[in-house]
Amino acid sequence: MSRIRRHTQPGRPGRSRHVRHAALAGTAVLALALTACGGGSGKSAAELKADKTAKISVNLQGDNAKAGEPVKITLADGKLSDVSVSDTKGGKLSGKISADGKTWTSERVTSPATQYKVQVKDDQSRTAEQSFGTEKAAKVNKLNMYPGKGTTVGVAQPISLVFDNPVKNKADIEKHLKVTTSNSTEGSWGWVEDYSGKDRIDWRPKEHWKSGTKVKLDADLNGINSGDGGGWFVRDYDTDFTIGKNQEFKVDLGTKQLSLVQDGKTVKTVPVAAGTPGGEKASWSGKMVLMAKEGTINMTSQSVGLGDAYDKMVDDSMRLTWSGMYMHAAPWNNGNFGVKNNSSGCVGMSKSDADSIYAQAQVGDPVEVTGPGSKGQAKLGNGYGEWNMTYAEWQAKSALHGQQSGQ
Repeated sequence: MSRIRRHTQPGRPGRSRHVRHAALAGTAVLALALTACGGGSGKSAAELKADKTAKISVNLQGDNAKAGEPVKITLADGKLSDVSVSDTKGGKLSGKISADGKTWTSERVTSPATQYKVQVKDDQSRTAEQSFGTEKAAKVNKLNMYPGKGTTVGVAQPISLVFDNPVKNKADIEKHLKVTTSNSTEGSWGWVEDYSGKDRIDWRPKEHWKSGTKVKLDADLNGINSGDGGGWFVRDYDTDFTIGKNQEFKVDLGTKQLSLVQDGKTVKTVPVAAGTPGGEKASWSGKMVLMAKEGTINMTSQSVGLGDAYDKMVDDSMRLTWSGMYMHAAPWNNGNFGVKNNSSGCVGMSKSDADSIYAQAQVGDPVEVTGPGSKGQAKLGNGYGEWNMTYAEWQAKSALHGQQSGQ
């Protein structure tokens, strides 16, 4: 009997139940401790670790994504708190998070042949990263911009952009050009065929600039396609300048006089000899802009299609047209100043008068030529001819119908 009692162990079941209850109690304590450490989530350590990664989708993928597209990032759950889209050149695409916090869309588009890194953080401190690259540009467009940075120019100076390649998407390009002025100057862009035959866009104020105005242009063209035959822009451009003293030059072909007018008052008048009337040697007339002060340059008749008539070093040269009309010193013609127009198209004057005029002249000063004997107005793109148009006519040359103005 004793062996049977020892085999059945009647006292052990009670002890086993006691141990089992203690073990369960210990498990409850451990579970409570894990819950406390986990901030009340009730999830395992593995689950908590997995939660550190946010689930996102990006509209652009791979190494050959489409250029010229905005980046759109969508979060699977939660809300976005911080988004960064940067390129390997140190640039960043700014953007906005939607009202519901689920998506972020860039304000600018992607540039060709660029690697981008997307970094995201949500409202639960989870993070995510993705990378993609854009397609290469088959062709790249560039531009030259006038006036240059930090310059001071006259009251008639337009902003002028001349493109290397044709621009078909004119409205899209124009939308990405922003003019900011210190006094809310009204103005408009207008498309022009440059004298070189290239596409050009100028921004002209409605009226002459006010002296002291500060002007800034931001051409945010990186990632913009100029259209068939033109190619992509792969960088932004900008310039800034200040408007100088309020002055203009008036040339009267009839009286053969040049006057300098400052703040509406004539401060200097000198005798001149302009182009020979009645042919290709006649001067252009109309409203022009002093394009450049070139100083002493070599002028040849061959460069303007007039054969072998002259080849001279000319002082105080001030360019008015791309085709070669200048105001300059012409001491070889002293006997004809104020008497006879007999030059090959330029407005010549004595060396001392030219020195004085050149010293006071500003690039961007308006120059108006009137009187008989001219060959008419130069073409719009042969210099800056926009001041020969009414403001409404100029606005009509905008691809956006003259709706943009300075800010």
